[in-house]
Amino acid sequence: MRIMTATEASRRFSDLLDAIERGETITITRGNHPVAEIRPARRRTGADLRAALADIPPPDDRFADDIADALGLLTTEGNDPWAAD
Repeated sequence: MRIMTATEASRRFSDLLDAIERGETITITRGNHPVAEIRPARRRTGADLRAALADIPPPDDRFADDIADALGLLTTEGNDPWAAD
């Protein structure tokens, strides 16, 4: 893990992003104290979403009815918010 001052990170931001894109994690310091850790973004997948929702119970029938009612309010004649004026 590389350490960089906030001033250096600011002056060499493009190089900083290049290093992160290559997989490096960089600690940013200010006044000799670590203030941030920058690492490559994790790509999210459908499997991540399924895992996050695994313990959440599915919506009940009332929820589906509420959604249908709300959509009905939006699409009734003369009340379509997406219609061109």
